[in-house]
Amino acid sequence: MEATMRCISRHGLSATTMAHITNEAGLSTGIVNLHFGSKDTLLLATLKYVTEEYAAGWMAIAENLQLSPAERVRRLVAFDFSAKITRRDKLAVWFAFWGEAKSRPLYQKICASNDDLCASALAKLITEMGVVQGNGPETDAQAIASTYAALVDGLWLDMLLTPRQVPRQVAEQRALNFLRGQLPAYGECLNE
Repeated sequence: MEATMRCISRHGLSATTMAHITNEAGLSTGIVNLHFGSKDTLLLATLKYVTEEYAAGWMAIAENLQLSPAERVRRLVAFDFSAKITRRDKLAVWFAFWGEAKSRPLYQKICASNDDLCASALAKLITEMGVVQGNGPETDAQAIASTYAALVDGLWLDMLLTPRQVPRQVAEQRALNFLRGQLPAYGECLNE
């Protein structure tokens, strides 16, 4: 999976070949074909690997009942901009698959399912913080969660395309500033 991610990052999704991947992994084409059968199967496995890893990390924080909802939100932001998540090769993989999602329904289904899971978990936390659903765009937990997700996607794209202008710490602060503006009663909790 790691070799596949590096190849996608270097060559793009469609230009990545099994030869690229096997050379990068230091494996024979035969052994990779034995396990995956085709490039499409390997790409799908890579997408599942990345989305499952992200969702598992996200949900471990979101469901940690030892932390207050505000503390969990703060940790989710830190997770979204952690070195593990924002590695250039991983960001390139996310955008490569998102770019293909419209023409590949299975990619779209996997990406959308992951996005929905995370947005719902964040909306639930925001609701637990006292933001009531349906009271207008500035106080609607689902709207805040959805806008946060779009902001993260945009910040990740900035980090991928202009890493010197938008380093991880700057991107994380921008995301926190958005949430502080939407959840002013929790500004201090979101400062950690």
